[in-house]
Amino acid sequence: MIKQILPSEVVAVDVREDPPEATLFPEEEALVAAAVEKRRREFRTVRHCARLALAELDVPPSPLLRGERGAPIWPAGIVGSMTHCAGYRAAAVGRSEVVSTIGIDAEPHDRLPDGVLDAVSLPAERVRHAALAGADATVHWDRILFSAKESVYKAWFPLTGRWLGFEDADITIDAEAGAFQARLLVPGDTAEGLYLTGFAGRWLVQDGVVTTAIAVLR
Repeated sequence: MIKQILPSEVVAVDVREDPPEATLFPEEEALVAAAVEKRRREFRTVRHCARLALAELDVPPSPLLRGERGAPIWPAGIVGSMTHCAGYRAAAVGRSEVVSTIGIDAEPHDRLPDGVLDAVSLPAERVRHAALAGADATVHWDRILFSAKESVYKAWFPLTGRWLGFEDADITIDAEAGAFQARLLVPGDTAEGLYLTGFAGRWLVQDGVVTTAIAVLR
């Protein structure tokens, strides 16, 4: 599913169920030792997806631990992103000489809980959301907006090492193209000396799941 909204330079693997062959390295097991079984399954399966994707890049299996703010620590020369929601897990990876950053997110295709849209969106985004909802009420545009903001953060953090709040990116969703544009509202200087002004991403609703993805190619 998520492959459909990522460029060919990115390898993605996703599953709809938790496969019995998914396992963790001891170092990974330690990270979720106190977690409930649902969380352990999500953690295990999304890393299973990541290792399958890495194998397509000829990267051998290794522990995928957590770094600052919980971001995954990828093998040298690799950038990537992982996501999971009820009934869906996915990972996307690429070689760092080809891809600068990746951000993916998955959410159930359902209306956001009451109050969440106001908490995560800007006034201009809510105006655009109302227009989208008025044109097509079968799509939960609020959930797509939320997912896009999650993908923006996941793409932003590896490049900058800094927090990005929901209010720090203004997202415009293109309903016809299945795309979105994120305009950054904070300084976007990166560790590589670049300056980010925004991200372009894509979205998809399929089989009850919303996926969003950003991949910045070099």
